[in-house]
Amino acid sequence: MSFSRVKVVGSGLIGTSIALGLRRNGCEVLMSDTSSENVELAQSLVGEVADQFHPELTIIATPISSLFTVLKSEFELNPESWFIDIGGVKTEVIHQVEEFPEIAARFCATHPMAGREFSGPESAQSDLFEGKAWVLTPTIFSHVRVIELAREVVQLLGATTYVLGANEHDRAVALISHLPQVVSSLLAAQLSEASDAELEIAGQGIRDTTRLAHSSPELWSTLLLSNREPLIPILEGLQADLSEVIESLKGLNDLSIKSLIERGSLGKSRLPGKHGSKGRNYAFVPVVIDDQPGRLASLFAECAAAEVNVEDLQIEHSPGQETGLITLALFPDDAEKLFEHLTKQSWLVQAVRR
Repeated sequence: MSFSRVKVVGSGLIGTSIALGLRRNGCEVLMSDTSSENVELAQSLVGEVADQFHPELTIIATPISSLFTVLKSEFELNPESWFIDIGGVKTEVIHQVEEFPEIAARFCATHPMAGREFSGPESAQSDLFEGKAWVLTPTIFSHVRVIELAREVVQLLGATTYVLGANEHDRAVALISHLPQVVSSLLAAQLSEASDAELEIAGQGIRDTTRLAHSSPELWSTLLLSNREPLIPILEGLQADLSEVIESLKGLNDLSIKSLIERGSLGKSRLPGKHGSKGRNYAFVPVVIDDQPGRLASLFAECAAAEVNVEDLQIEHSPGQETGLITLALFPDDAEKLFEHLTKQSWLVQAVRR
């Protein structure tokens, strides 16, 4: 590791999660925030630092509305430091920073594609970024050293580096981040007038699709307004599709509805798999296990013994139930191999599903 002293300005979910991950890798981390309550909790979580603290790297983890102002202030305090941010929109901040070449040379914009529906340092997780994408958007003046530091941070926190221009980044996040937030919030808003009886029978589908609706209104109103130019055409496309669905339902047009479902399935299949790899058609191995301590660990030990890699898993278990169902997702060849191995070891394994 080529640095050991980091200042994180912004003690919310992302800033504190970064700090915890860097602390786990041996860094000293100084937290800063306009909220004394947040910074006190965050600093307690990451540990105290020496009184005379001169950061080699400063990470700006504030809302994008104050990002540039904070960056200028921190540069004046520590002009020998290097600087990165974690803001969700890039075009505006890149334009602002490039008007100050001295700052731009020591700055590389970044954006970790990770988060939770909960906010604040109390929700921070040191492994929040593991297996996630992390975008770098250097300025035209960015020194090679600050880009190297940004890459090192991404690697230390277990994420994968992608380099995108500011406009390209903002178009991408409008589609894969901002659109899902709008859809989730709109869908959840429809539940506000629902009866208790209707909500009591809610299944996993509605819970999955409304998960993002718990997100911070302050954060997301700023993000959506800041990225409105690429987002509006995408929302207009969604609006057109929704209007088509309504007309298809009124006209009993089953072919149009089927087409929508097929398009949705095709789009879902294009999402990349684990570690940013190409999306895969997995095979699934359902295993019934006893609700006893250590059984899940034993199952994964069997996976290791069979020399197969589990790509994903799902757990179904009701309170008080003596057994649970673990469905393991693997590449098809690995799924068959694991099925044979577990069968020989007398596990209650079901036939491989595709």
